[in-house]
Amino acid sequence: MRMIAMASQLFDPLTLGVMIAGLVLVALFQNGFSAMGRALAALRPLVAADPLRDRDAARRAMLKIDQVAQLRGLSCTDRVKTANPFLAEAARKLANSDRIEHFELWARESLADRAQRHGAARNVWLSIADAAPALGMIGTIVGLIGMFAAMDDPAKMGPAMALALLTTLYGVVIANILAAPVAQRLSDLSEAELAWQQEVIERMLAIARRENAPARRAAIREVA
Repeated sequence: MRMIAMASQLFDPLTLGVMIAGLVLVALFQNGFSAMGRALAALRPLVAADPLRDRDAARRAMLKIDQVAQLRGLSCTDRVKTANPFLAEAARKLANSDRIEHFELWARESLADRAQRHGAARNVWLSIADAAPALGMIGTIVGLIGMFAAMDDPAKMGPAMALALLTTLYGVVIANILAAPVAQRLSDLSEAELAWQQEVIERMLAIARRENAPARRAAIREVA
């Protein structure tokens, strides 16, 4: 019961709400609406994403794509079915690109855009982690001012002191237990995802160069 009572004293909905509103405004001003939307959308893959599973599935699919390319040529590589949107799009681009350079350009731009989107979502949470202690300190200063202004009335000193301490507590908790770990997790997921996607692109480029060799094109025409 004592622990419950202590926990209830640490929760002030109004103070916490003002802190969260201030952090949202700071993150919005620093990153913009689109980045805020990506940061919120990233909370779902934050728990559900498994880059190692995706990497293994992509490697299995690449074996099939390689086999199809050897038997029927690059134009048939998009027939390999995969549940991963990036891999499916890459296979389609590989099958429909007239020149290797076109596929390579698409791959480079696609990975760069993906890295930029990941970075935008991560930066929102980094902004919150950076701003939370500062906003907590502002609340602490406001509480101390209120406490010193109420020196003649001890009954008013308690709420002011509580405000000073709670805002510092909320700032530290939000920064170090919520925002910073989320940003680090998103960074790790992004690095792992981009790594296997880069591996896929390099493998597809190797297949494309092999299949576009004159001897291979002639062999495919003979089989066809």
